[in-house]
Order: sequence, then C-alpha cells, then structure tokens
Amino acid sequence: MITRAILRLTSLACVLSCATVLPCVAQNDIRVLNADASYPEGPVWHQGKLYYVEYGRNQITTWDGKKNAVFSSEKGCGQSAVIPTARGEFLTTCYDSGTVGRIAADGKLLAPYSHDKDGRPFVGPNDFALDQRGGVYFSTSGSHGDAIDGKVFYIAADGTISLKADDVHNANGLAVSKDGAILYVVETDENRLLKFKIGADASLSDRRIVVSLDDLAHHKVHIWPDGVKIDSRGEIYIGQSARDYKVPYAGVIFVIDAAGKLLRQITLPSVQVPNFAFSPDEKTLYVTALDQFDKPPYRGKIYSIPNR
Repeated sequence: MITRAILRLTSLACVLSCATVLPCVAQNDIRVLNADASYPEGPVWHQGKLYYVEYGRNQITTWDGKKNAVFSSEKGCGQSAVIPTARGEFLTTCYDSGTVGRIAADGKLLAPYSHDKDGRPFVGPNDFALDQRGGVYFSTSGSHGDAIDGKVFYIAADGTISLKADDVHNANGLAVSKDGAILYVVETDENRLLKFKIGADASLSDRRIVVSLDDLAHHKVHIWPDGVKIDSRGEIYIGQSARDYKVPYAGVIFVIDAAGKLLRQITLPSVQVPNFAFSPDEKTLYVTALDQFDKPPYRGKIYSIPNR
C-alpha cells in the first residue's frame, strides 16, 4: 500500500498567490491550481484544458495551465459534473434544477434535457460517463434518506434519453471499463461500488457489488464514496465525501483493481475529495476537494498531484 502523506502549503505567500488563481507549488509536488473554488466537482480534461464545476457558484470553470476562468454559468442549476460530447457540445448535470444542461463549445447555453423519452424526470442529476458509441450514461441521485430511487440514464448519440437502471441508493459516480463491457456505479448511501454488464443496445444487466468501501477502511468509519474513474491499466480510482471533519480516512482516494482489491491510497490535505480527472498521459491526477462542506461558500481547492 502506498500512502501519500498529508501536506501543508509551504507559506502564506503561496496561499495568497493561489487565491489569485495562479498555480502554486506545495511540498512533494502537490500543487494547488485554485485555492478559491466553491464546491468544485465533476472534472474532465478536454483539448488542453481542465473543465470542472463549482456548485457553490453555479458555474463551469476551466484551468488552462496558467489561470482559472469562467466557461459558463447558469443560476439555479447547481452543476455537479461536466463532460464534452461527440457532437461538440458540453453537458452538465444540474443537481438543483433537475435537468441536464447543454452548452455550446463557446459557452453559450442551449436548451436543456428535462426528462427521458418516456417522460421520467431527473431527480438530482449527478455524474457522467462516456461510452464507446458516442453516448453518455448519467446518474440521478434520487431523493436520499431511506428512499432507494437513484437511477442511471443513457443519452444516445442521437440525443434520445432512456432509463437503464433504477433502485440505486444515491447513485453517484460512473465509469465505463476500457473494453466498454462494464459500467461501474457508485452507490453512496450503501457505501459501495456496483458494476453492470453493458449490452449491445447500451442496456445494463447482471448488477453486482464490486467492493464495500467500509471494508477497505477496516470498518473504522463509514466511507461515503463519490466519484469513480478508470485508468488505461484498468485501475479504479474512488473518491469520497466524508460527512464529518475529523474522521479516519478523510481526504483519501482509494485505488482498487477490477476484483475490488486495494492497490494503494492517495491522501490529500482536504476533508473531501469527491472527484478527479487524469491528464492525457495519466501522469497527473487533477482532484476536486472541499475543506468546508456543510455551509456556503463551500470552500474548496483544485489540486494536481503526480500519479503513480
């Protein structure tokens, strides 16, 4: 098991430079790319830029290697993820408004998706995963609590949206395996990662449990898994959003294999590490993180760290 130690920023000057959206280097090559993010989530690397959402500001932000800039904003959306599509536009999950927002390549807002082909609404749209057909899976968390009403929908290349899985207890992060055969789905309120077989028509079947995150934490604390990504070697990265400020394993990203075996842990100096994205060569991991999750302004950071 490889654990990266929790680090502190080297100086107040470093913190101030980050607050003005300049890159900042901390110890051991952990960099803070934005120290003034407001509930950052759902990042993706696309055409030389990191795109990520700021739920607390109702906006999508980009980092181009030098500075952070607003790409798109929509009041009341409550963005939780962003992804580019094969059609050259972007989609964003609007958690608060119950829609999937559509955005042109220049940042202009387009008409959103508000229901599937059978009229089903979206309750808490959360995260995305591209498949190999030009389509996109997305999760809806549902109404939380005891209700098990999270779902997985699919947007086909022609824009048709259909329901593919339901009865998920707070559906969250999604990832398609590199061979396109498996969809991994985080079931946050059951503290685990699920997998489904992907059919020729993008259907999902043979639901199974991959791993309980509580098992990985040796049951010292409940782990509330959040985002999930898969690298080119098939290793699965699982983020989490701790629900208390001082608990074991806060700030830990778990890396497992396809059988659910823990390969290593990555620990960052923030309490929540909900989601992340790889650089094109996978040598860098970009992490969205929160230091304050229970009230506005939801102070958070964007980190970059060496991967592997």
